[in-house]
Amino acid sequence: MLHTTTNDGLHAFVAARVLSQYATAGKRAVDLGCGPGAMGERAEPLRIDIVAVDRNSAVYQGKHPFVALDFDRLSFADALGIGAFDLVVAVEVIEHVESPIGFLRNVARLLAKNGVAVITTPNVDSLAARLKFLLAGRLRMMDERSDPTHISPIFADLLLRQFLPRAGLRIKEHFLFPPNGHQLTRKPIAWTLRLASKVFRGKEISGDHHVLVLEAVG
Repeated sequence: MLHTTTNDGLHAFVAARVLSQYATAGKRAVDLGCGPGAMGERAEPLRIDIVAVDRNSAVYQGKHPFVALDFDRLSFADALGIGAFDLVVAVEVIEHVESPIGFLRNVARLLAKNGVAVITTPNVDSLAARLKFLLAGRLRMMDERSDPTHISPIFADLLLRQFLPRAGLRIKEHFLFPPNGHQLTRKPIAWTLRLASKVFRGKEISGDHHVLVLEAVG
């Protein structure tokens, strides 16, 4: 499998738990922020037609057609095809863009009728993230020790109330990865957080990443 800097197992989880439900043979998919092509490689058994897209072609090692594109461009969907894709995938991309709402609007424009988008992003609402912010004043997976291109934290409440309605999207399914706990926290702390999460309300309390399945409104 192609190497990726993304949290270990996230691509495999998305392919097995999510894409397998929505990707049937012959459907058209676009992999936004494809990097070396790890998601496309894991999706190959699904026999879908994939277009890989990223800013820098130099890092791409996959077999699918590649398009170089800047996701901060106002209407980047125009270069790929409006309503051209049954499946839009963006694994750990939205936190890198300057305008998350603008990015989501483009995602909505790419979707064909009855298509879905699969978006993942760091869970900055988790108990681990809340404790780090309380104790250190820094956002987990968004601080100086994280990827320096992480510039847009996605808070679940704002996403649901503001970002998605403005983009013309809504949540169809919502998963968390890992499904039950934290992978990016030392095991003793992760175990304690797992117990503590049972006390607090809110689905977002656990998990390092949101895995969102989105559909167009109307």
